[in-house]
Amino acid sequence: MNTAVLRRTAAISAVAAAFVLAVASPAAAHVTVNPSTATQGGYTKVSFRVPNESDTASTTKLEVSLPAESPIGSVSIKPVPGWTAVAEKTKLTTPVEVHGSPLTEAVSKITWTAAKDSEIKPGTFQEFDVSLGPLPETDQLVFKALQTYSDGNIVRWIDEPTTDGTEPELPAPVLKLTAAGAEATSPSTAAVVPVAEESSDDTSSGSSAWGIAGLVAGLAGLILGLLAYRKAAQKP
Repeated sequence: MNTAVLRRTAAISAVAAAFVLAVASPAAAHVTVNPSTATQGGYTKVSFRVPNESDTASTTKLEVSLPAESPIGSVSIKPVPGWTAVAEKTKLTTPVEVHGSPLTEAVSKITWTAAKDSEIKPGTFQEFDVSLGPLPETDQLVFKALQTYSDGNIVRWIDEPTTDGTEPELPAPVLKLTAAGAEATSPSTAAVVPVAEESSDDTSSGSSAWGIAGLVAGLAGLILGLLAYRKAAQKP
């Protein structure tokens, strides 16, 4: 038996396996807001999706801060069985007009706390629905969130979007806002939308293609290693 061939076979197999894992491994889950887009001046229902990322602890509390610089006049919380929701209001330094009436205070934070046995267990997630409106005339709303675990660990999803498009380490949930009627009045919208959808499909297809390529590479490495081992074993 050729020891050098065996070592080479093991090395090829290890590299192939590592490549497969690197390609197929999913990105870490974040606290997100869904859907991620809405219309300025309108109303929308969003869900704050909270995955549990710990293998040993459960999520017991979620705190979501609403941007003070872009107050929202109406904030309604959908009850979640086993969870208590508390909305905190803050007086506005400069009142804003909502439907013809001055708004002097607005919800600045929502805290959801789990009752016993209602925590988000490892390997599961929960969604917290909120109705918002009218949405301010701004490009985006950044909802900084704190996720508390039963072991006392707190994950701070508070990093704002970067200017270069890269994802920060602990990204805050972001709701993108578009101008009302922008799609109907923009002459280039009809051409842009299919391209965006196609780009999304291409991204998905590209990810699948890379995953298949990784699996093929891994199988090829194993086959080459076995052939090399067989050839070495046949030598006197």
